[in-house]
Amino acid sequence: MTTDFIKLGVPGIQALQPYQAGKPIDELKREMGITEVIKLASNENPIGPGSKALAAMAEQLADLSLYPDGSGYSLKKKLSDKFALNAEGITLGNGSSEIFTLLLRCYVTDQHEVVYSQHGFAMYSILTRSVGATPVVIPAVDRGHDLDAMAAAVNDKTALVFIANPNNPTGTYVTEAQIRAFMDKVPERVIVVLDEAYAEYVEKQDYADGLTLLKDYRNLVVTRTFSKAYGLAGLRIGYGVSDPAVADMMNRVREPFNVNSIALVAAVAALDDEAHLQESCNLNRAGIQQLMNGFDKMGLEYIPTVGNFISVNVGRDALSVYESLLRNGLIVRPIGGDYELPEYLRVTIGLPEQNSAFLDALAQVLA
Repeated sequence: MTTDFIKLGVPGIQALQPYQAGKPIDELKREMGITEVIKLASNENPIGPGSKALAAMAEQLADLSLYPDGSGYSLKKKLSDKFALNAEGITLGNGSSEIFTLLLRCYVTDQHEVVYSQHGFAMYSILTRSVGATPVVIPAVDRGHDLDAMAAAVNDKTALVFIANPNNPTGTYVTEAQIRAFMDKVPERVIVVLDEAYAEYVEKQDYADGLTLLKDYRNLVVTRTFSKAYGLAGLRIGYGVSDPAVADMMNRVREPFNVNSIALVAAVAALDDEAHLQESCNLNRAGIQQLMNGFDKMGLEYIPTVGNFISVNVGRDALSVYESLLRNGLIVRPIGGDYELPEYLRVTIGLPEQNSAFLDALAQVLA
């Protein structure tokens, strides 16, 4: 008799499909037999880490035989000093997505509902289903969050709400006034996660900086990452900021040493490197304009963005366009499937020459 290890598994996980990350560069090289590849699929910083982070990482190499500081004291202190936060409310994670996992483990069961928006980050659905909870997906408005409808969907079964600001993959954002109006409607027993993975790139004056709202809403949890603007995606380091009691709950289930020593020192150094952060944001601003100009010339619709990516409507099945671009050594991201944008490609803002290569290849594929 053969055991079916899928059916043996936890019911909430049996029906899940794994998260699909952007295709790795080496994988495309193997598959296509090509040597030159440009990856604009995973919203990575095209200039990489700053010099201060690189120097801190190099210095830490001599101590790799030692476990990291499990409490992350130095990074928590740096974050609390820089952003005027209570260090007791900071939880460090293996990327900000680990904070989502910890929150669901602490506050969500198979008797609960989790609310999030259509076109929202795919991990919200995966994590919700993994604990057996019921996803409540609210239709988007103008490709972004309908916070009024999301607030109306909150009921006695609602345990948690996800809001991505800016939203991935659409690049839309909600204002501080909108977030405050939403929070004022939601019962304090409902945890609201404000996912700010791309916050450093936003230049809108009315943007809702979640870190400044924490003092007013005890049920708000703000998550951020060093994977994007700080250029440390390979180290998987992020954090959540919350009421200290929520952080205490997460630390009860957090794995020991969940953040490695290289990541800890790199993140501390990155927070001191304002020049690198500004360079990253300046490059991103120019790159967005470059891609928008290119799309305008091709007559393509796109979603205005405040992140480090832009989603463009290619006017046909985007998966086939994506596959054609792969043959040209360009990796982008089709966002059909759970994202429900089958004619769109999400493109990470790259270096000027990378953006140009992508636009040239796209024009050829669509010709």
